[in-house]
Amino acid sequence: MALSVTLSLALSSCSNGGPGGSVGSGTGESGEPGREAAATSASPSPSQTYPLSSAPAVIPAVRTHEPARGPGWRPEPGAGVVVAEGSEELADEGRLLAGELEIAYRGTAAARPGDVELALSGSPSAPATPSAAPSASASPEAGGPESYTVVTADRRVRISGPAEAGVFYGTRTLKQAVRSGGTMPEGVVRDAPDRPQRGLMVDIARKYFTAGWIEDRLREMADLKLNQLGLHFSDDQGFRIASDTHPDIVSREHLTKAEVRRILELADSLHITVIPELDSPGHLGAVLAKNPQLQLKDAAGSPVRGAIDIGNPASARLVDELLKEYAGLFKGAYWHLGGDEYQALTRQNPEASFPALAALARQEYGPQGRIQDLATAWVNDRGAVLRPLGRKLMAWNDGFFRGGQVSVDKDIQVEYWTGKEIGARPPVEYLEEGRPVVNVNDEYLYYVLGEPNEFHYPTGQRIYEQWTPLVLRGTQPVPEKYSGQILGGRFAIWCDFSQAQTQAQIAQGIALPLAATAQKVWDPRTPTRSWQDFRTLAGKVSG
Repeated sequence: MALSVTLSLALSSCSNGGPGGSVGSGTGESGEPGREAAATSASPSPSQTYPLSSAPAVIPAVRTHEPARGPGWRPEPGAGVVVAEGSEELADEGRLLAGELEIAYRGTAAARPGDVELALSGSPSAPATPSAAPSASASPEAGGPESYTVVTADRRVRISGPAEAGVFYGTRTLKQAVRSGGTMPEGVVRDAPDRPQRGLMVDIARKYFTAGWIEDRLREMADLKLNQLGLHFSDDQGFRIASDTHPDIVSREHLTKAEVRRILELADSLHITVIPELDSPGHLGAVLAKNPQLQLKDAAGSPVRGAIDIGNPASARLVDELLKEYAGLFKGAYWHLGGDEYQALTRQNPEASFPALAALARQEYGPQGRIQDLATAWVNDRGAVLRPLGRKLMAWNDGFFRGGQVSVDKDIQVEYWTGKEIGARPPVEYLEEGRPVVNVNDEYLYYVLGEPNEFHYPTGQRIYEQWTPLVLRGTQPVPEKYSGQILGGRFAIWCDFSQAQTQAQIAQGIALPLAATAQKVWDPRTPTRSWQDFRTLAGKVSG
């Protein structure tokens, strides 16, 4: 094809022509005679020379770039975005990119000089891309659903991938390259993420966030090729999504279901999965404020903050009703069960403090049964409600206890955030059990409003320079042999002191740390840019 032939010549050390140059084949990609000849007459003089191109300046940095000689591509009058025949499902991505680049969208059509073409790999009209192999050191997962290739040559750009998500990420690379340098450099980008789960988690329970603010974060995440947004929407301080089954528990400031559907629709269009978290059996204070008969009480009759009585069958019925209601709203692949910080288990002697639960544990699990077994069974039972609905499940690591009569089900993913809490275990213990783990290391990835408990607002520099997905706890990485079990990482906003910052301040404060996280979950290798250069680039490509 003309595209690959031109690029092959451009890679030659003696190449001195502009795009098209003296390479006219007489037949363009559409099969129409004379198109390449027409392109040649409009090209720069064959005597013009170009240096070898550099990789596009984008966040996260591309894994491989094969340089070539040529002017690259920039949006110019008459340029447009087209979709290859057989790739019509990329229409949404095409319209979005055209609007961002302020050029025309022409739908399914043959690419002309100056155009951007989007194609699914294997579409019938897709020309072959150059066959040069990517760098072995980067080892991008070619062929995965989030992989993509960008070929820039002949005054056009072709973005292809095996699935919509990958092509979408290719459009993010093009958009950022134009923002950072005005041009998509000549050559071939082959790119893919190192980890399948890459995201942001927002505590919308303790602090109300508007739907518009959340939508802005989705757009920011999409440009950074992040693919998961966690919403922790229930806690002691608030319950922030409207409920039809239990409307009395909902906080005054909350998201309507219509707003949530709008958020979910936008997320889906940006290839982001929203992960809801209705935390239990702890962190249920807002629910229990309207259902005090279900609140756990200790031996002295004192209610325990946020803790539901897991020995009362009515507690499970209430929470399961909520799970089923919100599973009908959030239809994505994942669900977060919570499972952390159940206050009955923070007492020095839980069995002495809660004799009724202790007796139930022995009744259910024999003489060695303990309250932790009841708490573990609670998490498993909530998972059993959601699993038939097709949800993949996750829970916080301090809800996975060692040595009990009951273990958390093997398919429940560990969200590892800390080794400091009671019940928390070193990350290697979870990995040795063969469990899948996602990194939410509070040493690096926590943005906690008010900075309590020695937390500090991260700038992003430590994430960028020191953190990788292997650094699950503290600052030390786990052995490389466990890398395949660590599915990725998420940056987390926790609103312990909800009024400490405004929504605007939070958005500004997380921008660089989120960009740094995106870089390291896409490619955990030591970045080639300095932190200062990365900061400067982030300012160019954001917005």
